Amino acid sequence: MKKIQQKTETNPLSVLRQAIRGVTPDIAVKARRVGGSTHQVPIEIGSTQGKALAIRWLLGASRKRPGRNMAFKLSSELVDAAKGSGDAIRKRKRLIEWQRQIELLHIFVNP
Repeated sequence: MKKIQQKTETNPLSVLRQAIRGVTPDIAVKARRVGGSTHQVPIEIGSTQGKALAIRWLLGASRKRPGRNMAFKLSSELVDAAKGSGDAIRKRKRLIEWQRQIELLHIFVNP
């Protein structure tokens, strides 16, 4: 929290909330077995599941960042996510784009 406050000069709790809110997805993908193959099907998720997924994405993106100090990497990812950039935000955007493509093709819309 101190590192976030040093970087942004604002309340670190509001940065954390904004980062989680920005990364939280409305949908998730679930593996469904159709015939002999397994397909990834988009499903709507609740706010609690969405927040848990967002925190997992933020931690995963932080671990991938270069450097050896996890506190620095996590604070950097949270600040980036609050600004609308970062790996966790890109992951959410990829999920949304993937969902749009599936809806356009009408594949597995109502499994």
